Amino acid sequence: MYKLKTKQNDNSVVEFIEQVESPKKREDAYRLLDIFTETTGYPAKMWGPQKAPSIIGFGSYHYKYKSGHEGDAPLVGFSPRKAKISLYMATGDPDREVLLQDFGKHTTGKACVYINKVDDIDVEVLRKMIRQSVEFLRGMYPEK
Repeated sequence: MYKLKTKQNDNSVVEFIEQVESPKKREDAYRLLDIFTETTGYPAKMWGPQKAPSIIGFGSYHYKYKSGHEGDAPLVGFSPRKAKISLYMATGDPDREVLLQDFGKHTTGKACVYINKVDDIDVEVLRKMIRQSVEFLRGMYPEK
């Protein structure tokens, strides 16, 4: 049976950010921490394996797929990874593509938007994307 690895835990967000090697990426992580906290109204929590959490998440929702697989995930989040900064937003939201047109320099994956640095993007568009992602996921997975 599949065991969910990405779980919320009590590790320190600040300690995690302080371990980021690049001073510029660390500075961007603090900027993103402020942006996500202000925009969502949720406190930042660490997500991932207990021994090596790697995602700073905000809020949470419970999902259940048709296959029966279920779990909890952050509504939105980010991770200052070595190569790029990963922004976690809702997958399947058609409005995300529209917002990304004015977002700035980025690449996308299945579930993430990747940026090199905060200065490459439009922060107001990021705020819109965060709000849109939270609304989209709350609509799909209402709080009980």
